[in-house]
Amino acid sequence: MKGLIVTADDFGIAREVNDAVEMAHRGGVLTAASLMVAAPDVDNAIKRAKTLPSLRVGLHIVLVDGEPALPAAQIPDLVDSTGRFHTNMARAGAAMFFKSSVRRQLRAEIAAQFEAYRATGLPLDHVNAHKHFHLHPTILSTILQVGKQYGLKSIRVPYEPRDVLLKAEPSAQIPPAIVTAPWAMLARARVRGAGLFAPDAVFGLAWSGAMTHRRLAALIENLPDGISEIYCHPATQRGFAGSAPGYAYAEEFAALTAPDILRKTGTLGIIRGSFSDFQ
Repeated sequence: MKGLIVTADDFGIAREVNDAVEMAHRGGVLTAASLMVAAPDVDNAIKRAKTLPSLRVGLHIVLVDGEPALPAAQIPDLVDSTGRFHTNMARAGAAMFFKSSVRRQLRAEIAAQFEAYRATGLPLDHVNAHKHFHLHPTILSTILQVGKQYGLKSIRVPYEPRDVLLKAEPSAQIPPAIVTAPWAMLARARVRGAGLFAPDAVFGLAWSGAMTHRRLAALIENLPDGISEIYCHPATQRGFAGSAPGYAYAEEFAALTAPDILRKTGTLGIIRGSFSDFQ
C-alpha cells in the first residue's frame, strides 16, 4: 500500500501563502497544512481552515528565524534584540542543550505555541518544526513531553530516502545526508517508541523551495511502499514579507494545482490523506 500526505508549511505567514493553501486543497493535491501560530497572517489562516474541514492542520513550531508566541521578556535567551528568534541554529541549539535556564524558556515557548494552537479550535493533525529544528534531541524531548497534554499523535520526522530521489531525478546531485539522516532515524525511533505516528519517508529536504511540477510528478511515480509525506512551500507569488530568498513559491503552487498531478495519484492507486487518516 502506498499512502501520501501532501503538506504546505508556513501556513499563516502571509496572505499569498494562505491563498495558495486554500486553492491547492480545494482544486489540487494538497491534504494538510502546518500553521505558524505567531505568524503575521495567522488569523486569516485560521479563518480559512475552519471553512475547509477536509484540510488537516497541524502545528509548525517555530524556534528559529521567526516570531515567538511569548513576550520577549519571558524568553530572553531565545530571542535577539528585536524580539525575534535567533537565526544561528548551531548556537541556539548548543544553549538549549547545555543551559538549564534556556531549557526552561524553551519549554515555556513550546507550551505557549501548543496552547495558541489549541485556542484556534482546530483539531491537531500533526506537529513539525520550522527548519526541522525538532531533530535537536532537547527540542524533540520537550515536544514529546508537552505534546502529551495537547493530544499530540503525529510528528513529521524528516527521513528522506536518497535512492527515491535519484529514481525521480537520476541526474540530480544529491549528497548523502550524513548529518541529518542519523538524527532523523533516532528521532523516528523515539517518536514511534512514544506510541506516535511518523511517516515512513518524507520528501522536501533536498528540493526545499524547489518542488517543481517535474519533481513532484516524479516523486509520485516513484513513491515507496508505506506512508510518505511530501511537503512544499506554496504561495501565489514570490517576494512577500517573510519569504525565503530563491524559493520557487509560485512554481510549487502550480505543481500542487496541476490537474495531471491529481490524476496521477488516482491512476497509480495512491491513497491520499492526512496524518490523522494514517495513524
